[in-house]
Amino acid sequence: MHLEEWMNYRIGQFSVGSILSALLLLCICLAVAKLLMKVADRMILRLKVEKSLHHFIRSAVKFGLLFLTVLIVADSIGIPVASLVTLLGVVGLAFSLAVQDALSKLAGGLMVLAARPFVVGDFIDAGSVSGTVQEIGLIYTCLTTPDNKKVYLPNNDIAGARITNYSTQDTRRVDITVCASYDDDTEKVKKALRQAIESVPGPLDDPAPFIGISDYLDSSIQYTMRVWVKNVDYWDVYFALTEKVRQSFAQNGVEMTYQHLNVHLVDAEKKS
Repeated sequence: MHLEEWMNYRIGQFSVGSILSALLLLCICLAVAKLLMKVADRMILRLKVEKSLHHFIRSAVKFGLLFLTVLIVADSIGIPVASLVTLLGVVGLAFSLAVQDALSKLAGGLMVLAARPFVVGDFIDAGSVSGTVQEIGLIYTCLTTPDNKKVYLPNNDIAGARITNYSTQDTRRVDITVCASYDDDTEKVKKALRQAIESVPGPLDDPAPFIGISDYLDSSIQYTMRVWVKNVDYWDVYFALTEKVRQSFAQNGVEMTYQHLNVHLVDAEKKS
């Protein structure tokens, strides 16, 4: 059998020549795809995205290149590409409807990873949950709460929630409100609060601490203290300062008021 006859020899609907050409084209496409994947990897690394997003982008690019390779090879051996694309489109639509909820979470994960409102290690409020971010996945984000519970939040819920990130700034402000009697002199109260601040390690000098009257209540005057601290010192300063305020009030003779009700019993006979 001559080479030409052998190349024209048909196996089913395809000739040996067309099959060999398709295999050669497949090898070329795979080599080009491998080269493009290396280029894509370098570009993704330059973007400095989260690890989960890196893997997703890489997988999406790889899938796209393989899908394009299949179309090119199929077209080279005479398979109608338009029909193949239509079939895959129908299958893809049916699949997307079946996993609509998962795709919604995936879309939320991509939004979180792209926007980067937080990173691993940040302490955040996300909706009604507070905790330290342990892992950011494509479907769920894992938080560890202050009482050491692991909470997995769907990313579509996080994407639509109000997120407060407490870790992005180097400093935070500690706000504490206390109430003192109307009978106590304002300057004496401020002096006691100032002494409390000075006795606690952690408050920063710049911005300077603030002390002022914030409200006049029914039976007391409300004072507000605002001190700036390093982020890592926030809770230590908050609890220490709250305790020192009471001690300083006692040392300076300031009455710390509280809501109470006085009941006076009147003798009915004396009243008559």
